[in-house]
Amino acid sequence: MERKVTFGIIVGNRGFFPDHLAKSGREEILAVLNSAGYGAVCPDPSLTKYGAVETREEAKKCAALFQANRDAIDGIIITLPNFGEERGLVEALRLANLNVPVLVQATPDTAGKMTIADRRDSFCGKMSACNNLQQYRIPYSLTTLHTEAPASPEFRKDLDWFAAVCRVTGGLRKLRVGAIGARPAAFNTVRYSEKLLEAQGIAVEPIDLSEIFGRIEKMKDSDPAAQAKLAAIQSYVKTEGVPAHALLKMAKLGAVIDAWMQANELDISAVQCWTSMEEYFGVVPCAVMSMMSNSLMSSACEVDIPGAVAMHALRLASETPSALLDWNNNYGDDPNKAVCFHCSNLPKHFFEDVRMDYQEIIAGTVGKLNTFGTCVGRIKAGPMSFARFSTSDSTGRIRGYVGEGEFTGDPLETFGGAGVVEIRNMQSLLRYICENGFEHHVAANFSATAAAAVHEAAAKYMGWDVYYHR
Repeated sequence: MERKVTFGIIVGNRGFFPDHLAKSGREEILAVLNSAGYGAVCPDPSLTKYGAVETREEAKKCAALFQANRDAIDGIIITLPNFGEERGLVEALRLANLNVPVLVQATPDTAGKMTIADRRDSFCGKMSACNNLQQYRIPYSLTTLHTEAPASPEFRKDLDWFAAVCRVTGGLRKLRVGAIGARPAAFNTVRYSEKLLEAQGIAVEPIDLSEIFGRIEKMKDSDPAAQAKLAAIQSYVKTEGVPAHALLKMAKLGAVIDAWMQANELDISAVQCWTSMEEYFGVVPCAVMSMMSNSLMSSACEVDIPGAVAMHALRLASETPSALLDWNNNYGDDPNKAVCFHCSNLPKHFFEDVRMDYQEIIAGTVGKLNTFGTCVGRIKAGPMSFARFSTSDSTGRIRGYVGEGEFTGDPLETFGGAGVVEIRNMQSLLRYICENGFEHHVAANFSATAAAAVHEAAAKYMGWDVYYHR
């Protein structure tokens, strides 16, 4: 189980404004974070006045506290219960030097409490704080409304969104990806730059399929890891009609991949499939990959490493499984609908109902008996967030696009894992994809908000060129 998101809290204060508001404001936001299940690191009232930050000395104490807890802090919230001393806020951030996302929240005034004794002026102070953050070149995020009370429903929604931003940013900066096999020769589309990813903290660990097959060859049928994986596969998906020898091959494949990923501390993977796996091993890896993705260890086919990164970003945002799909077909004459499809390795989370079968496309080349292992079913209806990342050698940057839509219940008769998606202004999205040379793969997640969090993390805190389709 992943640890809870923990925020560093900087409470703003400015002496000629009512500083009792700093005291109550600190108590309020800490209570809100606690009730929402988030951790907090905040100066104690014994460390600074009211546990707030105003002077440089208080900024230094706050920064030291944050540095001492740097491994626990995922993001920082600046809360302004009154105007706040802008220099103290940014000095605390600069001295702490945590390089994590920052959210600026300002508490609204109450119309009946506008005298000198209770007036906040946080509305104005937020602008000064943001001005200084710009001067110090510290990236930051904003609440939906300019002022929001910590205990309000609006702030709770923004808090959950910001937690997702923090998960995505932190997760991408220390991501380790397993590349299992070589890029299929027929898929120039999935070429990418390891060096550009490495520069962003994303490491790629490769292993050749011959090593995977060699380890499988040495594994006995009775091996406990293979038998445990076989039982897991049979409990995960309906396998009626699938030959026993094919299921055992899948189990050994899964056991070997699990051991390799654990030994190398890998978070996600991308696997060579087409058509080496089928020709020289005799199954498709889809079910094994589906199980990994369903367990929040995203796995992409055709060694599409940037695709796997996009899957992982969405899964970090929503904390639910992601899939990699093809933008595959038009859906009748509706310009805002399309068919998304894969063979498939979609996680079970995506399906109305799912069963194991053979891969109908590859079977035409290598034979049905060599292609068992796909997860076949209809994608259920629901909200959809999508994302695509790509490395651009010509610009030396990582780029991408994100957006939202929905999986619909429209009728569809096909094979593999497929569903109909509806996206606003889809023709402009498709034009953008083609004009900018993006891949035909797209990561998808059952979430209405994951794309927004991924965009904020990737564009603002990772510094990638990311288009938000709306």
